[in-house]
Amino acid sequence: MQTTINGLNINYLDAGKGDLVCLLHGWGAKAELFEGIIPVLAHKYHVVAPNLPGFGGSDEPPEVWSVDDYADFVVEFLRQFNADKVILLGHSYGGRIIIKLSNRPDLPFTIEKNILVDAAGIMPRRSLGYKLRVKLYKLGKAVLKSRLISALYPGALNRLQKKFGSADYAAASPVMRGCLVKAVNEDLEPLLPGIKAETLLIWGDKDTATPLSDGQKMEKMIKGSGLVVFSGAGHYSFLEQPYLFAQVIKSFLNIGE
Repeated sequence: MQTTINGLNINYLDAGKGDLVCLLHGWGAKAELFEGIIPVLAHKYHVVAPNLPGFGGSDEPPEVWSVDDYADFVVEFLRQFNADKVILLGHSYGGRIIIKLSNRPDLPFTIEKNILVDAAGIMPRRSLGYKLRVKLYKLGKAVLKSRLISALYPGALNRLQKKFGSADYAAASPVMRGCLVKAVNEDLEPLLPGIKAETLLIWGDKDTATPLSDGQKMEKMIKGSGLVVFSGAGHYSFLEQPYLFAQVIKSFLNIGE
């Protein structure tokens, strides 16, 4: 399905009837990755899963957005369903958005429950090697941005960015690269105690993008939360072990057979 939010054409999935559940995908992903769990949820709930701006065929943001800007987008997207309460499920970057939303006092709806799956938001400890790499990148970027050097070596800056950046960074447009940089440089750990809704954490113990230690820290800092660990699963635990994921979700949301 398609809708327009603040001038942006947004693709989204919609299934089922009942109380509203919103699924938020991770960075570089799309809503269609949730197609395996949507029928399970739609047995009891009205499920919507937007392709966030810049992903899954949805329009890119008009400028570099922060996580707060994406949270604003989700509020406007959900407003069209006129729900007074919502359950939020977010994977990776989608978890960042949920952490932000859960700390807002003026939402037009109540967050009834949260499900954070291999969620991002905790700033990793950086090694000396990483810090040196960043300094080299910044130095090279400063040199290559000069008019003379950029004229002599066109495309050199873009090659440098791809060499030093992550795969997600290299694949992104300039606007989306800016959004990614803003996200990864914001530590959401101080916001975790502000989450009041009942929260389920699901993590793969082999996750290298958002390690299990992040999930364990979230469990300690989010009052009343619970952590379920999938043995042998990585960052996409919900795709790697779909049956177990479905059973955990059904238990948490009281979905019958």
